Amino acid sequence: MRVTLKDIADEAGVSMMTVSNVVNGKRARVSPDTIERIQRIVAERGYVPSASARSLAAKSSRLIGLLVPAADEDSLMISPHNVAIVGLIERELRKGGYHLLLRGISQPAEVAEALQSWSLDGAVLLGFLDEEIDRLVASGVGKVSLLAIDSYSANPLTTGVRSDDYTGALLAARHLLALGHREIVFAGPAFSDVGVVHQRYEGFRAAFAEAGLRWTERLVTVETTDHASGLALGLGLASAHADATAVFATADILAIGIMEGLAEAGCSVPGDVSVLGFDDLDLSRYVTPKLTTIAQDIPRKAAIAVRLLLAAVERAEHPADPITLDVRLITRESTAAPRSV
Repeated sequence: MRVTLKDIADEAGVSMMTVSNVVNGKRARVSPDTIERIQRIVAERGYVPSASARSLAAKSSRLIGLLVPAADEDSLMISPHNVAIVGLIERELRKGGYHLLLRGISQPAEVAEALQSWSLDGAVLLGFLDEEIDRLVASGVGKVSLLAIDSYSANPLTTGVRSDDYTGALLAARHLLALGHREIVFAGPAFSDVGVVHQRYEGFRAAFAEAGLRWTERLVTVETTDHASGLALGLGLASAHADATAVFATADILAIGIMEGLAEAGCSVPGDVSVLGFDDLDLSRYVTPKLTTIAQDIPRKAAIAVRLLLAAVERAEHPADPITLDVRLITRESTAAPRSV
């Protein structure tokens, strides 16, 4: 049977309010002997405070929602990069005494429903397109603090944290150009005039302009940024872009699929085609050949995201500008000079 606050109060010979004050750290008006007696009984009886009662008293649910796109009622669209983010955010929230509620969103209207029905203190938007975030309006969000990860949306309802996508792609293209590659494929999901992939596309193009070169636009888009899409792309690369000597993929998991597809098609990496990714997932160090990639500081991104969101929740702080984190090139075995150089 669950031990209640009243049980502790009866055994200690004090009021329930006194026990509540001691349990919740409000001990200024309680004698040291009483504090010691209550703490001993709490430990002996294994009393655990009710989270719901604490929430009512504090007028806070201590719940932070993490909203991610869902393809349908059964599937969450979480990339390996975002899986890492989810785990790190949960850890950071736990340190701060908050609980994480993961919710898949298949229709834009479900965002407002999730925010309101669960009495969330705040929410993280992860994996949504900027145009989806742009559609959020105050009437649907209420007073819930929002933070968007990897977003370029200017929606004033959200705070943001992201990596420097433009510079990352610039570094990737510079590396391939320095090796002597000129016929390079840019592979990633379809994109609009804003957002993460658009920034990477612009940074990639800028490297050619910087070098005084014209990029023969070899743009290959995939419906889903996953290993299967990369595998299919790699298998068909030789026929679709026979003279391409390198591929820049906008995500490591896509790049790894491309390398496997190239191998199945009889092409060597990097002998025939160099491949470069983006993220620096753990997996990029375990595949053969090891993947050259643009590294994001994913743990730092998650920690800053939680810090910004909790500042908004607890102190009503709302930075005017998003936080953009540095990236760096990690050179491994999947890139080399083309054979003709």
